Amino acid sequence: MILGLESILIGSSDGKKLGAFYKNILKLKVSEEMEFGEDNSYGIGFDLGKGAGLFVMDHSKVKGKSKLPDRVMFNLEVDDIEKEVKRLKKEKVKIVADTYHVENYGFVATLADPDGNYFQFVKTRE
Repeated sequence: MILGLESILIGSSDGKKLGAFYKNILKLKVSEEMEFGEDNSYGIGFDLGKGAGLFVMDHSKVKGKSKLPDRVMFNLEVDDIEKEVKRLKKEKVKIVADTYHVENYGFVATLADPDGNYFQFVKTRE
């Protein structure tokens, strides 16, 4: 029986650089930093509050930018989507799709991290 989604892992050829984006630009709360494996690969975990955690880590099989960035995305719930998207535009984060409305759901904006992975900010209707 599946109990729930425990975590989301993002592999990178440069985990420190990608982890810094999630820490310093998105301002996610760091839950842990680690070295693992025989080659002392880097990893960083983020506490997303409710639900699953997010981990960014070095991965030897990942090279360059994501070739299919919209195949798997994750949503980060925000309190004020217009404010957060505006802030990220100032940080020169790639906006894939600016804020739009989804009926019976709320508002969504699709963005890309430095490795080209897509993620979304969402503000669900209350």
